[in-house]
Amino acid sequence: MTVANKNIVDSYSKLFEGLDTFTKLELIERLSKSLKKEKNSKDKLFYKSFGAFPADKSAEEITEEIRASRKFRQKDLMF
Repeated sequence: MTVANKNIVDSYSKLFEGLDTFTKLELIERLSKSLKKEKNSKDKLFYKSFGAFPADKSAEEITEEIRASRKFRQKDLMF
């Protein structure tokens, strides 16, 4: 844990000392949910990184579109 994170945790723990038990339990529940949510979103991002095309086109049609969209300009080389 970095020094900055330790200071943040210490500051929040001092804030929570004045709260009643029910409120502390509610905070724990919400923190737990946010941790689960974060893990799920990281997993989804990982699986999305495989690069599948969400299209109804065949691979050949996609390849032809890519090739047709390329534009090259001719350079005259003077030696």
